[in-house]
Amino acid sequence: MKSKKFLSLIIGLVVLVFMAACGDDADGSGGSGDDQEVTIGTLADITGATGDTGTPYSEGQDHFFEYLESTGGIDGLDITHLSEDYAYEISDAQRIYQQYRDRDGVSAILGWGTGDTEALRQQVASDQIPFMSASYSENLKDLDESPYNFFVAASYSDQGRMVLEWIKDNHEGGDPTVALLYNDTGFGRSPIDDIKDYAEEIGVEIVDEQIIDLAATDAQSQLLNMEEHDPDYGIIQQTWAATTTILRDADTLDIDTQFIGLNQAVGEGLIDQAGDLSEGFMGVLTHALPYEDVPGMDEYIEYLDSQDMTVDDINMQHVAGWVVAKVMVEGVKNAADSTDGEITGEDVLAGLEAIEDLDLGGLAAPVTFTDELHAGTEEIRLGIVEDGQWKAITDYDSYR
Repeated sequence: MKSKKFLSLIIGLVVLVFMAACGDDADGSGGSGDDQEVTIGTLADITGATGDTGTPYSEGQDHFFEYLESTGGIDGLDITHLSEDYAYEISDAQRIYQQYRDRDGVSAILGWGTGDTEALRQQVASDQIPFMSASYSENLKDLDESPYNFFVAASYSDQGRMVLEWIKDNHEGGDPTVALLYNDTGFGRSPIDDIKDYAEEIGVEIVDEQIIDLAATDAQSQLLNMEEHDPDYGIIQQTWAATTTILRDADTLDIDTQFIGLNQAVGEGLIDQAGDLSEGFMGVLTHALPYEDVPGMDEYIEYLDSQDMTVDDINMQHVAGWVVAKVMVEGVKNAADSTDGEITGEDVLAGLEAIEDLDLGGLAAPVTFTDELHAGTEEIRLGIVEDGQWKAITDYDSYR
């Protein structure tokens, strides 16, 4: 009798387990156990020195992953996205990176700043974790030094070269002269030597350099020093806050130099901060402006509508964050297609290197990676602020 009761108990338990399993499949909450899992971590600057541009960039990433989840995700893939503010402090970036690696088991990381990206590049190579940054430093093109680093827009140096070419081709009235205004960080210094070298190569004279802090609220002394050299153009490598300070003080001093910003100085956030002082300011457009009618905005607008938002609530930096997340997920999808097991950093590396001429629907220039080149494009557009809005004045192009 005891044996029969025990056998009946076992059979009952088996039936219950079977019914529970069937119930999970029927309501859609089960069946995901077979999905391949991958975790992607973000290093964001929300409260640090570049938080003015870093915040919308990070939000663009967050919103892309939210959109992906709201539309059902990717069949067979379970993607977890983590994000932490490192406040533009290299030591905090290193701490969070180690946490992502050791505790969270990330297979890829979306980064932000030049200083921390370059500080981590040997570590991510050793750990075999692909790192796709918002730093467009030319140094990261060197795959001997940075074999696991990627970026999806033209490098700061390529941007500077393109600006110099535009100056040379469009300047009227003698040979053009140029000043360089930048901050004393890895980000600020990144393109400067390359810009000077290319200026000499194509016959554009660099007449002055001024260092202005990222958090500067006054730049009159530097601008007065610059004015002594009377440059026709000033190329700015800053974010919105310092660029606003430069434009305000140049207006106060009645300086008529034409300022042109590289991409981190550009976007709707600059207009918000500088107001009418931004009129006539030129800059590098690496991504679509939110109000441009391009195919890639369709899914964007679908997401914004679901959040009771409009394109007026985002800016070009937000688009840049959305795009980098989209490109990273494309690499993860390729990795999943090539393996049935755990998706490792090496798998994601191969998946990214398989991306060829990825059409981003006009949100940015098409992106291509190979095992010899991890800089996705050299193409940019130039734009100008007119009537309180950015307007593209060139098509996507690369320097000669």
